[in-house]
Amino acid sequence: MVKCWPAAPAATHNPETGVTPDQYCQDKAAQSGSSLYYSFLFLPQERRRAITALHAWRRELEDLVHDSHDAGVAHQRLDWWRGEVRRLFQRQPAHPVTQALLPHLAALNEADMSEVLDGMEMDLNQSRYLDEIGLQRFCQSAAGAFGRLNARVLGYTDDATLAHAEKLWLSLLRVHIVRDIGEDARRGRIYIPVDTLQRFEVPAADILQSRHSDRFVALMTEQAARARALRQEAMALLPRKDRRAQRAVLVLSAISHALLDEIEASHFQVLHQRIALTPLRKLWIAWRTWMKFA
Repeated sequence: MVKCWPAAPAATHNPETGVTPDQYCQDKAAQSGSSLYYSFLFLPQERRRAITALHAWRRELEDLVHDSHDAGVAHQRLDWWRGEVRRLFQRQPAHPVTQALLPHLAALNEADMSEVLDGMEMDLNQSRYLDEIGLQRFCQSAAGAFGRLNARVLGYTDDATLAHAEKLWLSLLRVHIVRDIGEDARRGRIYIPVDTLQRFEVPAADILQSRHSDRFVALMTEQAARARALRQEAMALLPRKDRRAQRAVLVLSAISHALLDEIEASHFQVLHQRIALTPLRKLWIAWRTWMKFA
């Protein structure tokens, strides 16, 4: 029997905005045409609402980190979210996202949500990482714990699935680091560790000033290989009996790695632009992957 949660009514309508918490989460995290939209498209309605709300929560935290120009205000907002997670587990949430999560509370884990918040705090406190150990510590909190939350919400029968999900989300974060390196640099952030930049003889100034080079391509090639290796390790951990339940995230992974292939084919022209797949291609990958694990 897949571990899941009892059916619950949809989040209530907010008369002040005319938008329900579920609609708020859909607009925040999984708008039509997005990778998340196609990844969740074939899920049953109740589970789709739950996973969409979870990703809307993460998007709120990411926006807090990346869009804030005042570190003090950002830390205050993050502290508020720590309190909001406590209120959620006390069944008294105030935010539309946590109100949308409330009907699915039995599938969530407070320790994992707190660890994600720890990762966001690390992201607020530093814009560079000296070495791979430091970056892995951030990735483990920001992505690994979030991966476990995804697995819980989608349902699982074997605890090995949690280890799979953790590793898969580490892979996804590595893809995002490659995809967003130019965008992150314009915010003053570089997620490639300093010692790795030095090993490839790519000065941080080259990334901050969007200077493409053969050395940069070699650096990104290694980062792409690391993301692919993590994905392979993750798939080896996924029990066959849980593949069907975890299909939505397997779809997201397939879309993300198809994008990584496109980025590599462009010789990592990601410093000046954001490369993306067309909605039609995302839909095709989603359907093909969904059927593969049916």
